[in-house]
Amino acid sequence: MAWYPGAIKMELQPESDQQPAIRPTQFILHSIAAPWAARRMYEYWRDSTNLDSHFGLGYAGDLGQYIGTETRADANYRANRRADGTGAVSIETASNLQHTDPWTAEQVEELIKLGVWLHQRHGIPLRICRSWDDPGYGYHSLHPEWAVSGTACPGKARIEQFREVVFPGIVARATSTEEDDMTPEQAKQLADLAVAVKGLTAAVKRIEEKQRIAPWQYKQEGLADTRDMNQILRDVDKTVRVTATGGITPDQVSALVKQIAARVATDISARLAN
Repeated sequence: MAWYPGAIKMELQPESDQQPAIRPTQFILHSIAAPWAARRMYEYWRDSTNLDSHFGLGYAGDLGQYIGTETRADANYRANRRADGTGAVSIETASNLQHTDPWTAEQVEELIKLGVWLHQRHGIPLRICRSWDDPGYGYHSLHPEWAVSGTACPGKARIEQFREVVFPGIVARATSTEEDDMTPEQAKQLADLAVAVKGLTAAVKRIEEKQRIAPWQYKQEGLADTRDMNQILRDVDKTVRVTATGGITPDQVSALVKQIAARVATDISARLAN
């Protein structure tokens, strides 16, 4: 199991030892609908319910960790642990009773720092989850499979903060940290890869939209294209992580970017035009 050095360890037992292992691929943010400190959340999980989360964050930025990030916690419904052993890391954050207030500046800072660590420690990709089982970052109401009966958590104000402040902050800080160890050429190639990933994501979205609109015309080809493009996306994400640690040369990255651009331009754009 893995413990974040920026949190106060408040280990829940027997859950920490008895719940099954996961391979963390997602980080899901919650509001607990109570103005509790991290210690009070720990006491609630320990004494009042058989549910739990990995982390708890108070208004003042006090951060507690209750379960290691490679052990299942209960806050994310079907994303707690999937059949393939992957699962989501969860954080409950102090809020008003209706979870309508925004995160405090102290909470925002801790969410960003934790998000960066999860990317560095577990390789969670720097993107918002595109589906309930897609690796990345999200908030509780983003996908219905993450909540038993549906939810508005963490609330409109915090969803806006997630999209406009928290998630961009995680990406900016994680990218900056990785680029500190790169040459200027490597940093440029990493930026090129980010552009390629963005373009590929848009291509996949267009394919899926066309498949839904005209399934009788595009069903088999659309499904094949989507599988191909999702595989390329996974390859690119892997390459970005390897590049950030100096595992391949800038020339190799450049060649991959050109290859991806060519495939998008010829294979995908041409098919969508037909």
